[in-house]
Amino acid sequence: MLEELSVRTPNQECLVEITDQVAQVVRRQQVESGTVFLYVPHTTCGITIQENADPGVQHDMLMVLRRIVPRNDQQYRHIEDNSAAHLQASMMGFSHFVFVERGELVLGRWQTLYLAEFDGPRTRRVLVKSVRD
Repeated sequence: MLEELSVRTPNQECLVEITDQVAQVVRRQQVESGTVFLYVPHTTCGITIQENADPGVQHDMLMVLRRIVPRNDQQYRHIEDNSAAHLQASMMGFSHFVFVERGELVLGRWQTLYLAEFDGPRTRRVLVKSVRD
């Protein structure tokens, strides 16, 4: 079954934790063993799995992405002035999957699911599809 999460992003660039929302979908759908697939149908945000213990990791990720793809590069041709957001989202990726075992997401000790926003603030959609073994 496909479910849709609504995620409000507070800043132009940010990582918003969505692990609990995804875990709720797994519980609601009563998936004991299987896989949950995540997909964002947007071109200026992505999905990532990253550390949740130290917020410095989130800061550092966004800092490096800004360095690699600066927002105000005068050579961009895209007319909406958000070329960097498109490029950063592509680098992050638009989908992920996580295994489910014993009704729980199989994540490492420090791993968390994040929506990575690069053109906010906005309300974003995250599509979640679980498949049972």
